[in-house]
Amino acid sequence: MGEKKIVLDTNILISALGWRGKPNEIFRKVINGELELIISKKQIEELQLTLEYPKFSFTESQKSRFLEILLAVARIVENHGKFDLIKDDPDDNVILGSAIENNADFIISGDMHLLRLRKYNNIKIVTAAEFLDIIKY
Repeated sequence: MGEKKIVLDTNILISALGWRGKPNEIFRKVINGELELIISKKQIEELQLTLEYPKFSFTESQKSRFLEILLAVARIVENHGKFDLIKDDPDDNVILGSAIENNADFIISGDMHLLRLRKYNNIKIVTAAEFLDIIKY
């Protein structure tokens, strides 16, 4: 597994599936074993619901293949604590909890509720572009 442990917010995972861009580049690094992806069972449930949104128009094949790859490459965890740091968007606490409980190095997100924190404990909270800039060096 990769040396950096990361948690990808659901919006980054959706972008990785739907578009060729920085989230996709990060997900490819996970697939190649350059990074260790941590994802909770609760976030997988959220991802499955989000994949069904009509605005994305993902095919059944795309959704099932993406989930199959994700489950094969990620370390799936169970969040034990209940975090309540982000009041404006409580679902983001699941992402934060996964990162805290599993000593992640980074949370990569496009969500302002998380990005506003910038850092929590030793976990850096960054955009996909910021993350790729950081690991370049």
